[in-house]
Amino acid sequence: MVKAFLKLPAVVVHGREHAAWALRVADGQPVLLVSAPGAALNVGPGWFKAVLDQAAAAHPGAPFTAALDCAGAPGAALAALRAGFKLVIFDLGHPSAASVLGAAAEAGAEVLGTRPEALDLGALDPRRRDDERRIAALFATVPPQDQPR
Repeated sequence: MVKAFLKLPAVVVHGREHAAWALRVADGQPVLLVSAPGAALNVGPGWFKAVLDQAAAAHPGAPFTAALDCAGAPGAALAALRAGFKLVIFDLGHPSAASVLGAAAEAGAEVLGTRPEALDLGALDPRRRDDERRIAALFATVPPQDQPR
């Protein structure tokens, strides 16, 4: 069974502006906001949570799921779970994978072994209409019947 969040259109966000841009263009459609690769190691779960909180405050009620990439760092994955992330990306080939999976199960969270396919907003410019249309087209690819409730 494919998890509902994997059916969502996914974008890689590198900051508050990207997250807010995605939520605005999604216009009420659920979206998966994915951190940059290894973001939990570089900026930490607290920073990414603040980015998401600020974007959500700018777009109240906008539905989204967030995935924090923890690479192969079990400490970062555990910190992300403690920070309240319900979806983390972690290298399941790591010797500590069982511990991370166990902690995720206790927290009611999910662990992805690979990054979901996502449009990287770092390569786009919110001032360009063509780039905004590109994001809107991504969001339009998910039929309403496949959108999670």
